[in-house]
This record gives sequence, C-alpha cells and structure tokens, in this order.
Amino acid sequence: MKILLVGSGGREHALAWKLSQSPHCEQLICAPGNAGICEIADCVNIATDDIVGLVDFALSEAVSFVVVGPEIPLALGLVDELLAKGIAVFGPSERAAMLESSKAFTKDFCTRHNIPTAKYDVFTNMEDAVAYLDEMSAPYVIKADGLAAGKGVVIAQTKADAEVELGEFFSGKFGDASACVVIEEFMAGHEISFFALADGKTVLPLCEAQDHKRAYDGDLGPNTGGMGAYSPVPGFDGPGFDDKRRIMDEILVPTVRGMAAEGYPFTGVLFAGLMMTADGPKLIEYNVRFGDPECQVLVRRMDTDLLELMILASKGKLADAPAVKWHSDSVVNVVMAAQGYPGPYTKGETIKGTDAADMQDGVQVFHAGTVRGDDGVLRSAGGRVLNITASGNTIEQAVARAYTALDDAIIWPGGFVRRDIAKQALHNNKDQKQ
Repeated sequence: MKILLVGSGGREHALAWKLSQSPHCEQLICAPGNAGICEIADCVNIATDDIVGLVDFALSEAVSFVVVGPEIPLALGLVDELLAKGIAVFGPSERAAMLESSKAFTKDFCTRHNIPTAKYDVFTNMEDAVAYLDEMSAPYVIKADGLAAGKGVVIAQTKADAEVELGEFFSGKFGDASACVVIEEFMAGHEISFFALADGKTVLPLCEAQDHKRAYDGDLGPNTGGMGAYSPVPGFDGPGFDDKRRIMDEILVPTVRGMAAEGYPFTGVLFAGLMMTADGPKLIEYNVRFGDPECQVLVRRMDTDLLELMILASKGKLADAPAVKWHSDSVVNVVMAAQGYPGPYTKGETIKGTDAADMQDGVQVFHAGTVRGDDGVLRSAGGRVLNITASGNTIEQAVARAYTALDDAIIWPGGFVRRDIAKQALHNNKDQKQ
C-alpha cells in the first residue's frame, strides 16, 4: 500500500517509524514531514491545513491509505473530503472531531451521556463568567473552547487571578479559540492519559501514559504541548484496582455509543485526559489523535502492527483485530525545546549529535521542529524540536539512558529540557521497594 501520513511533529516521526515497519506499507509519504521523517519517508511540502492540496495530492499519487496525525486537519474536515473522493483514511470526521475542537461540545456531551467529568459551565461574555466564579471555589480551571495547541488551559489560584485570566481570554489570548470559555471545578487526583482506537462501534483499548505539561521542573511555568512522557505508569490498574475496566465501561464505550447515537460515529484515536479521583476516573478532556509526546513512548512499547489496526478501524472491523501486545520495557521521552518556548523563540540554530544519540542502547530520537538544509546541517525550526526516547528494563534505566544520550551526544546550546521527567514514577518505585 502507498501510505500518506499528514503532519510534521514528533508524533508524526514516531508514527512514520512505526508504520514503515508494517508489511502493509510499500511506500510511505509524509506531508510536510521534518528532517527526521525525511530519512524514512518521501516528504512533500504540503501544509497540514491545506485540505485541497492534500486531497489533490492523494488523488494524483493514487494513495491507498491516509493517516492524519494532528488535530487541525481533522477539525477542518480532511477526513470528510478524502472519503468523498473514495480515499481510505484513518481519523474522525469533522463533526466527530468536535470532541477535541470544542470543549463546550464535549462537556455538554458528557452531561447527555452520564460520563463522569468536572462540574462546569460555558460562557461567551465576561460578565456572566465572572458571576459564575462565585458559585465555585478556588482554584478555578479556565479553558478556551477551541483548539489552542495544548496551551489553552489556565488554573487560577484566586478569584482575582481568574478574573484577570478571563479578561485575557475574552480579549483574544487564544484568538477565536477563546471567544467561548469553559469554567470548571478543580478535580483532585492523579492525571493520566489513556488511549484507544475506535471504528464507530467497537473500542479497542491501547495503554496509558503520563505527560508533563508544564515548561519547567517541578511542574512550574506555563502549559506547553508537552515536555515529556513515560509508559507504563507504575500503579495504574495494579492489584486491587480496576482502572482500565472503569475507563472503558464508564467513559470510552459510552462515548463511542453516544457519538453513534447522535449521528457522528467516531473512527480514529480516542485520547482521554483523565483525572484519577477518589471516586474513580473522570474525564478532563478528549483529544481525537495520538498525544505528542505520549505517542512516542506508545509506539516504542507496541509489539503489534499499528497500520493493520488503523486499516481495520477504517473498515469498521476492529472487532476482528488481533490482541494488542506490548513490550515489557519502560519507555521515557524527554522533549528538547527551544529557549523561550512556549513563548517567542529563535529558529535556525545548528543541532549536532542526533545520530550519536541514536546509537546508544535503547535510544531513539524522534524529530519535531527540525529542517536539514542543502548543506546537510540539521537546524531548529520550531518550539519543540527533538524527542529523546529511551527504553529500559526498568523506569530507572530508561530515564538514565534518555538523559545520558542528551548530555553525552546532543549539542544544541539553544535548547532546554525538563530534568524531572518520570520523577513521580521513580518516586513510586522507590516507595514500593521499601
């Protein structure tokens, strides 16, 4: 099959790495790709939001199957346009993608289908939003309704801070995405990411991962698209717990059934951001694609043909899918970002050592914002630039390998990383051994 992968980030490099291993993949093309993806796929310079260009290319090149990586082309209806032209594709329709593109839609959907989530309300003006704060208690969770690249959530510790943030949201802090705002209660517990595939009626569970959203060590600084991840998560679904069953029975399966009942059957990836509370799992939000940086650890753990699962999902045949197998190793992903990210940052800086890092035991570097010029030099081209993933027999070994590769091999003075990725997992493991 000739496969077209849409996207250019670390998630897409990880997907390209995994899809290229499938016997179903005869040729892999990526639009637009990055410097790392270009080493394993044919890259074409078509932007992810150029829906007409992507569809025309798929038609002219007789592409057999399209995999859509990021959320923006899904929200813009790329899947609908491809299906209308008879091109097989993995991903949700524009209406089904509203589970991510509109937080207000998802919160209301949860209410209609009794899916556990935080208390909330939706606002389109400052006056009503501020008045609602009196019905809540601090801290306040304020979210842009639309897509904001994973950065559209603020936790305000006081009412005064919440009012300031609401003023910024309604003044266009996130553009049109924050013209509508969701305010919800703060949920206490442990946050986790859980992934599944769906074909409109069947839900196939994958696995869990732990993301690190804040820019700096100790979960300080602004929200980012994600600064690192690890999987598996120690303690998840452990002895005496039924986390996975409850997530499936109370959240994911009702979601797929509800979307079908409302006329928007969901096909693609369901990425549930969950809070594991004292009362059980509650939905924080949905994404309708693989997480970035969670995808990078997921594909390295997966011992099953992902492309085959995607093809079965697109055909509505996930019930026939083989059991998903996972390597027993732990995998850690440390994101290397440009100084200043998620604010303004410099592009075009020289990066060295990625090949040397790849040669270290258990290490695989996935590129995100990178380009390689005609001179062959690798340069930065985005906010999140490199993903240093490492596997190990234990989480301790995986963490050590990732940071050793960073420190001994990667040369990029303009980059920074968090130094505490998987710290909670290391702490939990230490407690269990005592």
